[in-house]
Amino acid sequence: MPMPERPRVWVSQPLFDDVVARLGEHFDLVATAQVTKHGPEAIAVALRDVDGALVTLNDPIGAAQVAGAGRLRAIANVGVGYNNLDLPALTAAGVLVTNTPDVLTETTADFGWALMMAAARRIGEAERWLREGQWRQWSFDSLLGGDVHGATLGILGMGRIGQAIARRAAGFRMRVLYHNRSRLPEAVERESAAAYVGFEELLARADHLILVLPYSPQAHHLVDAAALARMQPHATLTNIARGGIVDEDALADALEHGRLAAAGLDVFEGEPALNPRLLSLRNVVLTPHIASGSLATRRAMVALAVDNLIAALGHGPDAGRPPSPLNAAQLAERAGAGGRTMGAQGGR
Repeated sequence: MPMPERPRVWVSQPLFDDVVARLGEHFDLVATAQVTKHGPEAIAVALRDVDGALVTLNDPIGAAQVAGAGRLRAIANVGVGYNNLDLPALTAAGVLVTNTPDVLTETTADFGWALMMAAARRIGEAERWLREGQWRQWSFDSLLGGDVHGATLGILGMGRIGQAIARRAAGFRMRVLYHNRSRLPEAVERESAAAYVGFEELLARADHLILVLPYSPQAHHLVDAAALARMQPHATLTNIARGGIVDEDALADALEHGRLAAAGLDVFEGEPALNPRLLSLRNVVLTPHIASGSLATRRAMVALAVDNLIAALGHGPDAGRPPSPLNAAQLAERAGAGGRTMGAQGGR
């Protein structure tokens, strides 16, 4: 008898070959050899004849991309954020979606601190000034920045990463305020030494504000001109969440006119394209979306995504139980209501 056809998986970007190779134990792989900005039609073609996909934030996938993907059962996103994926559309299409939380929490929190401190202490500006040959003698009042120790840290978005950032504040004897969609349990607040306040109070009281909330349509330009006007002129703003949460033109206005001291940005609304106004400002530190970018963490992210995809497609020791599903409950509800569902047990 002929051997049954093995499931087929698309790997959208080159990742760590030795980690991705584990997929080959169960599936036939269609792997992209070099970093590629896949267009919508190219993604639709790539998904047409596969059972699963391992994708990154470079790869936007919605209803149009899965409309002709009759075999597709699961998408494993390499990242904790998933605004590249239209989750309601994929759920409606019966596709199980997973992400990679937890493994990047501490590394991302480390980077948030580094970016905040670089903005507060004008490190990027000082390095450029030095490299340009401007340092001709030491001066008592050159490049004076703002203190971090003893200041008030504001955290907008108090999930895993926000809590990790708050824990680090203890070593700097900072007051920690946070705002979240819902208040944390008292035990978590106590562990984080953080106090819940309203959004406007957070803006008004923070000496250093870090954004760690997920992107959603409701969060688009949440930090706009009105929000920035509520912040103190000596304050800094750090965004390690997602581009689009901050109105970048409003931020540039505030930085240009001294209504905000400095900003540190790792994410941008049109990335990799950048707002040229930000590029021209010396009081903003810019990094290319690398908050989770340690070697160990990026390998762990890919490993978790691989585990998710293997399990979601019904293989391995956790068959049918991927470690970090995003829409398993919704798919189960659809199945219970008589709709077709996907994942390890079915297909479209």
